[in-house]
Amino acid sequence: MVTPSRITLARKRRGMTLADLSKDAKVSLQSLSNYETGRTVPRRATMGRIAKALSYPEVFFEGPDLDELPADGISWRARSKTSARTLDAARAAGTIGAVLYDWIDRRFRLPAADIPSFTKPDPETVAGMVRTRWDLGAAPAPNMVHLLEAHGVRVFSLSPDYAEVDAFAVWRNGTPFVFLNTMKSAERGRFDAAHELGHLVMHGSDRECSGPEAERQANDFASAFLMPAAGVLGHMPRGAHVDQIIKGRTIWKVSAMALTYRMHDLGLLTDWQYRSACTELSKRGYRTGEPQGMKKRETSQILTKVFQALWANGTRPSAVAAELGLTVEEMNKMLFGLTAAIADGGDKHGKGDAQRRTLSLVP
Repeated sequence: MVTPSRITLARKRRGMTLADLSKDAKVSLQSLSNYETGRTVPRRATMGRIAKALSYPEVFFEGPDLDELPADGISWRARSKTSARTLDAARAAGTIGAVLYDWIDRRFRLPAADIPSFTKPDPETVAGMVRTRWDLGAAPAPNMVHLLEAHGVRVFSLSPDYAEVDAFAVWRNGTPFVFLNTMKSAERGRFDAAHELGHLVMHGSDRECSGPEAERQANDFASAFLMPAAGVLGHMPRGAHVDQIIKGRTIWKVSAMALTYRMHDLGLLTDWQYRSACTELSKRGYRTGEPQGMKKRETSQILTKVFQALWANGTRPSAVAAELGLTVEEMNKMLFGLTAAIADGGDKHGKGDAQRRTLSLVP
């Protein structure tokens, strides 16, 4: 049996239209439409051509209907500047990531969600309240991916196929998810993680989470969460020059541009000083990159522990991928590339599942 919705999901994941798939799979447009709506079922040979064109194992299309990420609940950044096809592709990739999470959740006891909700968000205040709740005080935020995971957020990486999608967050059946772009600098990755946390706490599944105002609120939350006012005011001089800003960014592990914005927001830089600093930083390459920045980006601790535990019990990444109907390459794109560091013995079937165990994380 073939599950029609899985054909649609795989096609969207590849960023293909029905016409694109029709051409690559050599199947008529009308037939493909019928397959995706369930009006007719493709023959095995036809399904083989479709699977090959979509670069998915045929077994993927035989699984049950997938619980797709809610389209209205995703906090897309720059929605108006990103094509609908690209957003659909990122959402499809996120759905597959959520399916992998379901597989993991059945075998491991993961941290419960501890994400507060605020109905009338003031970003500065909310950031302080979350910091207080999580016992962070005014200290620089630790590893952001680890911090989110410790409080029940399921964090996955976005496929580099769609680098124009910065990141996104979504609630799915009461579980918070964050998907991060790994093609940006480590500092910008930290800011993205804090930005998506802002969406989760200020723009839950029952509130508006898109549009310029929501994005501004999430940006202001991330700025305040990563660079608490007391810390910045205590460490950075008023009217700091560019070299001081570049040095100061290492305290909070943020981009030089982000620290410049925060200092201006806190009154440490005048409008003229802020514009001058941004111009000079741009000339030095800090608008598009982070020269001499963090050497290693932050990745998942939970996923690392999960696959180490599976490996210890004889379950190889290839076995997990096969059970989900995915290729190892496709799965690895969701895992910050972590499974690439685990030697895959090539065992297609594995040697049994890992015992269900507690994964406790310390941020």
